[in-house]
Amino acid sequence: MYETIPPALQPPVGVALAKLIKSFPGPRALPGGLWMEPKWDGFRAIALVEADQVRLYSRQGKELTKVLPDLAEALLMQVPPGVVLDGEAVIWNGDRLDFESLQRRMVASRAALPEWVRELPAAFAAFDVLAVAGQDVRGVTFTGRRQLLEELAREWTAPLNLSPTTADMELGKTWLRDLPSTGVEGLVFKGGSQIYDSSRSWLKLKHKDTLDVVCAAVIGSMSQPQAIIAGLPVDGTLRIVGRTTLLSARVGRELGRQLRRSQPGHPWPEEISETSLNRFSKDKGPVRLTLVEPFVAEVEADVAWSGKSFRHPLTYRRSRPELDPAEVELPPYLQTY
Repeated sequence: MYETIPPALQPPVGVALAKLIKSFPGPRALPGGLWMEPKWDGFRAIALVEADQVRLYSRQGKELTKVLPDLAEALLMQVPPGVVLDGEAVIWNGDRLDFESLQRRMVASRAALPEWVRELPAAFAAFDVLAVAGQDVRGVTFTGRRQLLEELAREWTAPLNLSPTTADMELGKTWLRDLPSTGVEGLVFKGGSQIYDSSRSWLKLKHKDTLDVVCAAVIGSMSQPQAIIAGLPVDGTLRIVGRTTLLSARVGRELGRQLRRSQPGHPWPEEISETSLNRFSKDKGPVRLTLVEPFVAEVEADVAWSGKSFRHPLTYRRSRPELDPAEVELPPYLQTY
C-alpha cells in the first residue's frame, strides 16, 4: 500500500521563511548551532509526491506543476510516495543561474512550453523535508530532517539535487564570497535544533557588490529626489538598469544640491513604465522621471541581474563627482550573463 501525503500538509503548505540580516551571524545566532546553505536564485517549490502524481506549489500556494513538468516527472521517478520536499526550482544557463528563463516559463503558451523545457531544463535543489513515508516530520529538528533528506537523496540523479549545507563558518564565508559568480544570491542560516514552522525562524544574508552607475534621472524633485534611476552601458547604449531604494530626507537634500537640470539630447524619456525596470512587474503604471545631467553614483547591488537590469532595488552609497560618466563600464561579471 502506497503512503499518502499527511492531511496537515495538503496545499497550501505554510513554508519556513528567513529574516534578512546585514552581516554574517555568530555561531550561536540560532538554537542548536548555525548551519549554512546557498540561497538559490529560483522559484521556491514545495513538492508533494504521491503514488501516481507529483504536485509542485510556490510559497504563495500557486501550483507550478504545469510549468515544471520536467521536475514533476523526475520527482515521480526518484522519490517514494508520501514525501514532501522543500526546495528551489532553478535553471542553469551555462554556468550561471537564469531566473529570467524561469519567469518566461510562467507566461509561456502551452505550445511553446515544451521547447523551453527542452532548451533550458529545470533542476531542483532540495534543502528540507516535511514528510517521509506519509509521516509529518516538521517537528523533527533540522539536523534530524537533514539526515532523512540525505537518505532520500542518496541515489538521486539530475535534475534532482541535494542542496549542500555546512556548519563550518569559514566554508560558509567562502561560499558567500565565491558562489555569487554563479548567480547564487547569498546564504540561508538554520539552527540545528530548530523545527520546521511557517515563521521567519531562519536567517538570510545576501551578497552585495559595490559598483559605479550613471545617474541620469531621479524620481521626485530636483531639490528633494526620492530615488535614483541608474544606468549602465549595455550594447553601446546607456540603458536604465534599475533604481535605488527610497533615499532618506537628509540624503535626498544633500544630493539635490548637486543635481543639474538636463540639457537637450538627453538619452532617456521623461516617463517610463515599471516593466522597463522589471518586465515581470505586477505594477504596469507609468513612472515619471526628473531628467538630470548624468553623474556617477556608487551603489550596492545583489546578484539578481536579468541581463538587462537589476531585479531588486539598488542601495545608494554616495555620488562620485570626480568620475566621468562616459568612463563607466558594464562590470565584467554582468557581461558574462
